[in-house]
Amino acid sequence: MMSENKFQSENSIPDLSPDLFVKADGLDVEDNEKITAPSLSFLQDSWRRLKKNKVAMVSMVLLIVITLLSIFAPVIAPNDPNAQVIEHANLPPRIENININGFNGTIIENDKRIDKYAAKDVPNDVNYYLGTDSLGRDLFSRILYGTRVSLFIAFVAALLNLTIGVTYGLLSGWLGGKVDNVMQRILEILSGVPNLVIVILMLLVLDPGIWSIIIALALTEWISMARIVRAQTLKLKNQEYVLAAKTLGQSTLSIAFKHILPNLLGVVIIQVMFSIPSAIFFEAFLSFIGIGIPAPNASLGTLINDGYKTFRFLPHLMWYPSAVMSMIMISFNLLADGLRDAFDPKLRD
Repeated sequence: MMSENKFQSENSIPDLSPDLFVKADGLDVEDNEKITAPSLSFLQDSWRRLKKNKVAMVSMVLLIVITLLSIFAPVIAPNDPNAQVIEHANLPPRIENININGFNGTIIENDKRIDKYAAKDVPNDVNYYLGTDSLGRDLFSRILYGTRVSLFIAFVAALLNLTIGVTYGLLSGWLGGKVDNVMQRILEILSGVPNLVIVILMLLVLDPGIWSIIIALALTEWISMARIVRAQTLKLKNQEYVLAAKTLGQSTLSIAFKHILPNLLGVVIIQVMFSIPSAIFFEAFLSFIGIGIPAPNASLGTLINDGYKTFRFLPHLMWYPSAVMSMIMISFNLLADGLRDAFDPKLRD
């Protein structure tokens, strides 16, 4: 009995008085309870990850610069891109006060370097930064305007790709069943027709030019976008938040465009970014084979085609437009690759 009382006394709870407690105050305690990382939205978090990708950021800055130069081509271009000065035909590049071979107006002929500007009595205050073509047109001005045309075709084609492809794929994936089956068979039929055949058919109906190329791209380029959006829609439409929206009585279109479409934003943007260089290359290919932009207007493809004819004697006529097109396509692909990692880090290899 005595041992039991002793055990109870040893394990009894002591009296708790206010003196035993000390108020926890001070900056250290308050800082521990603060949330150090700010709350970020999906786009803000993606932008934070994208900024860490130096290659993608450099590509984005380069694309912005090229786009601005093409937009303000009427202000920046030193000459009319279609003005012909036969006396100044086939001149090499010359930049004032720069005495570097390749930019001082000299070329090698018969193992001898000669000044082509002096040989053709070109005034000292007349300089062609990237030289002239066989008709005496300023290549620098034509590249600015040609880049403008190529980017315009690419961006309009990407916009149509976005509008038609996302709408078609979203409806196909959301409705499902027989409707989805019929819509996918239509896609298979359209994808079996080559772009070049459609362009040639467009030329029989429309005059050769920008809009015939845009229409040809709009008829086929959206197919891959529609398939990607459909696949993502099939995966997302059975998620819990979609079922909750159905339970709350939201309409089908409201759920599709307000709940599913925002979750497709990353995939859609990446696909659009990849489609732009594809459209630029397709336009350049058409212009190169002679069924693209009609003369005297220029695009990067027509400039490459013109330079290709005299590449052995005047290589700068092909090198410069080729370099611009290569920079644009590489930058778009690198930026799209960076956006893919930013929007969904799980896709990184």
